[in-house]
Amino acid sequence: MAHPPPVTKAVIPAAGLGTRFVPATKAMPKEMLPVIDTPAIQYVVEEAAAAGLTNVLMVTARNKANIEDHFDRNIELEEVLEAKGDEDGLASIRASSEIASMHYVRQGQPLGLGHAVLCAAQHVGNEPFAVLLGDDFIDARDKLLQRMLEVRQQYGGSIVALMEVEPELVSAYGVASIKPTDTEDVVAITDLVEKPQVGEAPSNWIVVGRYVCDPAIFDVLRVTKPGRGGEIQLTDALRTLARTDRSEGARQDGGGVHGVLFRGRRYDTGNKLDYLQTVIRFACERPDIAPEFVPWLRGYLASLSPDNR
Repeated sequence: MAHPPPVTKAVIPAAGLGTRFVPATKAMPKEMLPVIDTPAIQYVVEEAAAAGLTNVLMVTARNKANIEDHFDRNIELEEVLEAKGDEDGLASIRASSEIASMHYVRQGQPLGLGHAVLCAAQHVGNEPFAVLLGDDFIDARDKLLQRMLEVRQQYGGSIVALMEVEPELVSAYGVASIKPTDTEDVVAITDLVEKPQVGEAPSNWIVVGRYVCDPAIFDVLRVTKPGRGGEIQLTDALRTLARTDRSEGARQDGGGVHGVLFRGRRYDTGNKLDYLQTVIRFACERPDIAPEFVPWLRGYLASLSPDNR
């Protein structure tokens, strides 16, 4: 079999309402919540670009114009910073508009992640593409997406990222049924279950927000009926492809799904607790902040009563 075509495009669904962060998200997209001084969504775009995917389609909704503005030039602000001689600030705001070639499409109705991905069909065409969820990102030191692209070149089909969690956490995620391959960090996926009950999950390996999809996913999504929560689930479409026979012909038709077992650093900004943990972890590693922040944090924790630690 010839090697599959290279992946050049990334799709970032960012149309969610951000209800877990109201009232902050009443007028601001949840993806724009800052991790210290950088919106979370910028880390996601930087992750795609670092893997060579500089053609980025953002799937947005109404009230998400701030995202488009962030990745555009702001000439007035640039002029003010330049007049002040703030070279660092000027470089930082210019950098956000130079990360990737940004494109946008609206998801008119909140019909689920699968529907959001389907909104990208016209832009993607008949090409493989990556999907990066807009509210979590991988540490820049852990080259997960690059590894997934390598696995796609080797195995074809679609690739998902998997992380192992404690059994009591599986009901919050899509969970994979897996079998080993000849490659240590790669598994074949035989089934996917969206948010199973504890005790009914096929494994402790959950699907995290990174996918490399064969364009065959679009035809499957078009006929995928709403699933859990009344939404069109990407997991359900991948499940269909995972059940496709893994013959040579099936791989050429986009069938088969593999998983990359990821044991690195992932940051979730989709709920309050994980978001706060992400901000603190970043602050503890920032060389311009950590020298003052870490001693303060230690002192603050020491000052808390045992019941509040």
